[in-house]
Amino acid sequence: MIPTEQINAYIGEQDDWKRQIMVRVRQLVHKCDERVEETWRWNGPHFDVNGIMLGMSAHKSFVSVWFHKGSLIKDPKGLFERVEKGSDKGMRVVKFKEGEGLPEAALTALIRSAIALNDKGLKLSDVKPRRKALDVPAELSAAINKDPVAGSHWKGMTYSGRKEFVEWIADAKKEETRKRRIAQAFQMIREGRGRNDKYRD
Repeated sequence: MIPTEQINAYIGEQDDWKRQIMVRVRQLVHKCDERVEETWRWNGPHFDVNGIMLGMSAHKSFVSVWFHKGSLIKDPKGLFERVEKGSDKGMRVVKFKEGEGLPEAALTALIRSAIALNDKGLKLSDVKPRRKALDVPAELSAAINKDPVAGSHWKGMTYSGRKEFVEWIADAKKEETRKRRIAQAFQMIREGRGRNDKYRD
């Protein structure tokens, strides 16, 4: 069976409200770009333009639309479900429930963004994940900012190098240990040394 026929059969066997949503999503995808190719992946309908783009599936209480590069797509209307810690960081999903209505303009914007990403040849691996801002102790930050030499070395240090100092200080159990580590960290930074340089060649 060709993909289009598989998709027709899949949509046709759904409850009426799910069927209506899936038919309309399908129409919107094709309306966005005449190059859309219908495919069948992972037991569900998929729509591709210059590679894998989005898919949809019916569940007991909702219909989901999966954007395979969703983490790279801006979602000003907040259609994407929140990503739980430890889950897939690239894919994003929009869920539609019975009686909610379809936000066609917002969904169309997401589809167009997905198409644009594929047209640019952008892959998830091409985009570096956003690093968590380091919570540098105020005392260390103040000392570094007052000392031009330490400030220059700190700016030239890699993210991981700075992180080693921050985590070392944060691991201190006692306040006196914390203060001592801050002083030691400042001295090492001023000398242009990393926290674990002694363990490296």
